[in-house]
Amino acid sequence: MFKRIILLLAGVWMMSAPVAAQDQPEATLIPSAVLRVEEAGLPPISRLELPPEDLGFAGARLAIEDNDTTGRFMGQDFEAEEVVTTPDAAADEMDRLIDEGVEFIVVLADDETMLSLADHAGDRVMLFNATAHGDNLRGTDCRANTIHVAPSHAMLADGLAQFLMWKKWSRWFLIEGSHPEDAAFAEALRRSATKFGAKIVEERVYEDTGGARRTDSGHVQVQKQMPVFTQRAAEHDVVVAADDAGIFAGYLPYQTWDPRPVTGSAGLMPRAWHAAMEAWGASQFQNRFEKLTNRPMRDEDYLTWLALRMIGEAATRSQSSDPATLKEFMLSDQFEVAGFKGQKLTMRDWDHQVRQPILLVTDLLLTSVSPQDEYLHQVSQLDTLGIDRSETECTF
Repeated sequence: MFKRIILLLAGVWMMSAPVAAQDQPEATLIPSAVLRVEEAGLPPISRLELPPEDLGFAGARLAIEDNDTTGRFMGQDFEAEEVVTTPDAAADEMDRLIDEGVEFIVVLADDETMLSLADHAGDRVMLFNATAHGDNLRGTDCRANTIHVAPSHAMLADGLAQFLMWKKWSRWFLIEGSHPEDAAFAEALRRSATKFGAKIVEERVYEDTGGARRTDSGHVQVQKQMPVFTQRAAEHDVVVAADDAGIFAGYLPYQTWDPRPVTGSAGLMPRAWHAAMEAWGASQFQNRFEKLTNRPMRDEDYLTWLALRMIGEAATRSQSSDPATLKEFMLSDQFEVAGFKGQKLTMRDWDHQVRQPILLVTDLLLTSVSPQDEYLHQVSQLDTLGIDRSETECTF
């Protein structure tokens, strides 16, 4: 009897054990690239804002790790080539990537370069805009080959405006920089004021005259100049700065003539991401990034990560590695992706803008998240931020 039991157990083991080692099928590669376009310019106001060498690329590396975690079970392998270039050489680098078979490219560039690359790419590749905020890129200059992962100026301005109106700070003193990108953000703020019922009581333009920003006497000059520049303004609740070029806004807090909060490009700022974000699983996400890079996550890192995660999510949910299938799925109403912001992120089909909450942050902390609860929408509360379907000027 015992001999029979042993023989039966042996038979069960032989049936469960592999007869021969089976070779795993080779994973299908889904290639992508991150194209960071750098232009010579002034250093940031604060040395704490000097960009790290791996800006954006670090977010890509974390995204590839996340994509591969799921992809290995789906027979999919992900990679992202990292390219640093200049505006003059960006188109040639894009051509090289396309010739190598890359069909998804995340672009970190300004508005003008982003539009130029979109026109140059045509229908050869899908681009992900990770840094350009211009509303024109989602409107009159929209392109069907571009997905906007970065929030638009309108979304950032609306997120800030909702919070200021919740605080009942409805009288705004708008200070605008003299660069084109400053004017674009200022126009978005004017639109938001009208949309949510704020009143811009006065506007001023801060002219960028150049000169050194890091001198022994720099803080002394600012301490004298900013109060003079802001004195005798109409009665206001809050200063709203439009300084996308990063020239003056950082000097406004504690230097204005009237003791008022500063918002916009300094003080309380609307952002896609913040290194202090902890809610909705973000602490674990931040910890993984910091372990990988030994530094906090910046907007560019988060948005690059999000762009590549969109590719990975589309590959997983569509169970496909075909680029055309992935593009179609990402642009469909079935697509959604988690972004550690408290709700799923989806795509606006009228301008290819990724819906997402806007964080209201100071240098150290998260203050609030828009949309604010009081602002509702018939389709998605996130569509209270930015250009809605009925307002769009985009025609692909």
